[in-house]
Amino acid sequence: MINAMKYALVTGGSRGIGRAVSVKLAEMGFFVLINYHTNQQEAELTLQQVRDQGSDGELLKFDVAVQEEIERVLGQWQAAHEGAYIQVLVNNAGIRKDALLMWIKNEEWHEVINTNLHSFLYVTRFLIKDMLINKMGRIVNVVSLSGLKGLPGQANYSAAKAGVIGATKALAQEIAKKNVTVNAVAPGFIKTDMTKDLDEAQLKAMIPMGRFGKPEEVAAIVGFLASNEASYITGAVINVNGGLYT
Repeated sequence: MINAMKYALVTGGSRGIGRAVSVKLAEMGFFVLINYHTNQQEAELTLQQVRDQGSDGELLKFDVAVQEEIERVLGQWQAAHEGAYIQVLVNNAGIRKDALLMWIKNEEWHEVINTNLHSFLYVTRFLIKDMLINKMGRIVNVVSLSGLKGLPGQANYSAAKAGVIGATKALAQEIAKKNVTVNAVAPGFIKTDMTKDLDEAQLKAMIPMGRFGKPEEVAAIVGFLASNEASYITGAVINVNGGLYT
């Protein structure tokens, strides 16, 4: 039976890691709010997989880079669910616009920073007050190997994800006393739509485990960090990269 008060929001939940995380949280008994921006068909597929776990959810359409959209949609949700609050937030939405720095256009830089970094501020800030009032919350930020190691051709993406890692560590210290944890999961090369343009055969040779990861392997860590068992872990960045970078 679903606990009606046990809500989780996954940004960028329509595909890839976001879909796997949504399904994992559904397995754990959460009512999953699946955010998407453009691909409603894929989002509905995620919702069906959530329901297949015996849980339920709903779709929330907004652009994580636009503060006004976030606050309007989440504000409407709050107004319609008086007494409830979003206990788990997974900041997963992200985009890549790869190019060598000397060729990066201003709009490619700003779009990647807005979607990957500014979204952390807009969504987290809007939801954090209820977590603090209820003295219970889990914030999990999906970052990247790129934000830890830096990857050539990804100066914009690396800068954005490194920014989220720094913010994770700072926020974790600000709110730990209220039983709200903030952690990050840093995937390496995971087999999703976001990596389908990469040369998998070449990159696999660099990975000690010799393969790309699966979205479900990232979702397992996110699920753990969202659970009660992870109550004494905050400010951590957990690598899920097959040994590529330690």
